[in-house]
Amino acid sequence: MVRIAEEEGAMYVAHGATGKGNDQVRFEMCQQALAPKISTIAPWRDAEFIESFKGRKDLLAYCTKHGIPVDAKPKANYSIDENLFHTSYESGMLEDAMVGPDESMFKMSTSPKDAPEQSDTVLIEFAKGIPVKITNTTDGTVKTDPLELFLYCNEIAGKHGIGRIDIVENRFVGIKSRGVYETPGGTLLREAHLDIEGICMDREVKRITQHLAQEFAILCYNGFWFAPEMDLIRHSVDYAQRD
Repeated sequence: MVRIAEEEGAMYVAHGATGKGNDQVRFEMCQQALAPKISTIAPWRDAEFIESFKGRKDLLAYCTKHGIPVDAKPKANYSIDENLFHTSYESGMLEDAMVGPDESMFKMSTSPKDAPEQSDTVLIEFAKGIPVKITNTTDGTVKTDPLELFLYCNEIAGKHGIGRIDIVENRFVGIKSRGVYETPGGTLLREAHLDIEGICMDREVKRITQHLAQEFAILCYNGFWFAPEMDLIRHSVDYAQRD
């Protein structure tokens, strides 16, 4: 995005993140780190915009009026963010800690209650910490292309109800937020990688990388992707993943 903005000579970029979440922080910190001369427009922190759009209902009505397709319905009392790695659900009914997630909302995973009784066994191969091959020894499926491999991990793990969590986060902006997440493929790969580290990695290196993993998660969550401390951690992790 920043590369294209610079190529086009843009002076401004904009995002649709609300003024309550971490996305606004991640977007703006990364943008400013890469192109400090470009300014950010944040409509959800603009008084005139907020006056026109009180919430999701007003936004959905606007999209309907102008024929803008969105993956949300007025009856769906929660918000959805979706990408290849995961789908997250928050807001609306999920703000009530006594209300459980609706089974109908999940997109990437089968309920563990409805998962197959028959298991699948998969063999995952890593090179320098990166998954390079997955083999389903139950049905013979093999994937080596990075995208196909990851999508298959989503498919096979989601089939067996893997990767759902329901948590309360402590956001960088100072509020707590409940989120329900589906990360089937990512959960499968993480567990497999932790297993192989337990077998192959030096004890003290493993101890240190456990601390680095926590710091990495904090920096990533809070938007410090291009910070020097993140560079330090990423280089250290790459070093730990050598053959």
